[in-house]
Amino acid sequence: MQCVTCWRTLPERPARYADFPEGLDPRIRAALGKRGIARLYTHQRHAIESAMAGRDIVVVTPTASGKTMCYNLPVLNAILKDESTRALYLFPTKALSSDQVAELYSLIEEMGVDVKAYTYDGDTPAAARTAVRLAGHVVVTNPDMLHQGILPNHTHWVKLFENLKFVVIDEIHSYRGIFGSNLANLLRRLKRICAFYGANPTFICCSATIANPKELAETMLERPVELVDDNGAPSGKKHVIFYNPPVINRQLGIRAGSIPETRRIAEGLLKNDIQTIIFARSRLTVEVMVKYLKEITRDPLGAAGRVRGYRGGYLPTQRREIERALRAGEITVVAATNALELGIDIGQLQACLLCGYPGTIASTWQQAGRAGRRNGESLMIMVATSSPLDQYIISHPDYFFGQSSEKALINPNNLYILLNHMKCAAYELPFEKGETFGAVESTGEILAYLADQYILREVNGRYYWMAEEFPQAGINLRSASDQNFVIIDITNPQNHRVIGEMDRFTVPMLLHKFAIYMHEGRQYQVEELDFDDKKAYVRHVDVDYYTDANLSTSLKVLDEFESRPSG
Repeated sequence: MQCVTCWRTLPERPARYADFPEGLDPRIRAALGKRGIARLYTHQRHAIESAMAGRDIVVVTPTASGKTMCYNLPVLNAILKDESTRALYLFPTKALSSDQVAELYSLIEEMGVDVKAYTYDGDTPAAARTAVRLAGHVVVTNPDMLHQGILPNHTHWVKLFENLKFVVIDEIHSYRGIFGSNLANLLRRLKRICAFYGANPTFICCSATIANPKELAETMLERPVELVDDNGAPSGKKHVIFYNPPVINRQLGIRAGSIPETRRIAEGLLKNDIQTIIFARSRLTVEVMVKYLKEITRDPLGAAGRVRGYRGGYLPTQRREIERALRAGEITVVAATNALELGIDIGQLQACLLCGYPGTIASTWQQAGRAGRRNGESLMIMVATSSPLDQYIISHPDYFFGQSSEKALINPNNLYILLNHMKCAAYELPFEKGETFGAVESTGEILAYLADQYILREVNGRYYWMAEEFPQAGINLRSASDQNFVIIDITNPQNHRVIGEMDRFTVPMLLHKFAIYMHEGRQYQVEELDFDDKKAYVRHVDVDYYTDANLSTSLKVLDEFESRPSG
């Protein structure tokens, strides 16, 4: 216990209920009744009532508090009243989209009504896209697909835009920085096209706990937003433990590593069959953890399947299979990056281990919320690394527990981002002279500049797109490369198979020639890296080491022009 710097117990919180709002369709009530839901939580009632009244809202409650019902119920209620009603759901990731569509379909089936909800993303077959455009009451997509696939082709989506009553933006707290600034401009383009077709949808935003949810939503939407934060969902007792690894060299002040200490704690949880999620800061740490834990569970019954990894780079089919196995209780320990931080339903977990401080108070509570999602007692242990930030947090628990979550900040009027989206907006619809792009006061100056650059052409008081390129293709909303490398296992010469993928920026660090690449705890040596075809060829090996990139930076003074004493 000498390494435990803090052990706090957060008390359980009882549920606070409210009756269904007036005007909610009896078929929805009956379907919820089949699930044993006779009343709503107070925040659900507040959100549903406001959305049904046409007010824009942002719902801010912890993980597993039933936010999904805050948008599904008003949307379904409107569709049941008028079958021409359409809704657009935006999720930051494909995994979250798939998860929420499954939940929506389940409710629709229990209602026994003909409401069609479709996912529209890069994996949607070409043959199915026409049906989505014409028949989908609820279209579930992500910002990237809205940007490149839907808005530029809005003439194919007339039925959606003419009847669009609701736009749902889930996990709005994840849209910060460049991604959030891009989304704000994407929403300006969306509202502009909606206005063209005579629609004025209600926006329903959902967020985890952050310091400024109302401010973020209002900056994003450029209109007043009602805050719904009166959480009525119950929560079980949660034990929060801060663990600082023991000092192993007092002269140098060196502590034991966070990875072996996290592994040791995880071993105890695994042996006691406590379903656990381990969050790590890097892909490599995830794989090292998986390999260590799989080694201690090897037995003739194949118990190694109880330990899995989850991170970016796994194939979509593999990630879906891991999510299913988690929900079914087939996996005891999963090691993951923050890819599992968002609200994907992974069932009942009892413990959460953090290998290092996640970097923000908001992320820490978001990850801790993955354990005890459906009531019941739960445990969160944060194991500190040797970094100064980790050591400060672990040594000053009162600071951590006394601070609110950080703010999510965006700058939609960043000129570089704004200029790119105004090009896209002009491609989608001509600008009228005097029209403003959202609340941008300098719209006219920017349009005149684009006309001077022969990108737009002014004719009879309208600015038309005249450049040859497709402007949407030049914008990556997430500021990351969309050029992924495919990882191919060539161990069996007769059966080469794709085992994963990796973004271009990470490839030089983890997939350089002769690197040891780890995937689900298995080791592969990189035999060849083909930059032209964006392929990495790997072969399974069994070695007692792994490789990691040295990212240290050294500075050298080349010249000195002036100096003065400090202070």
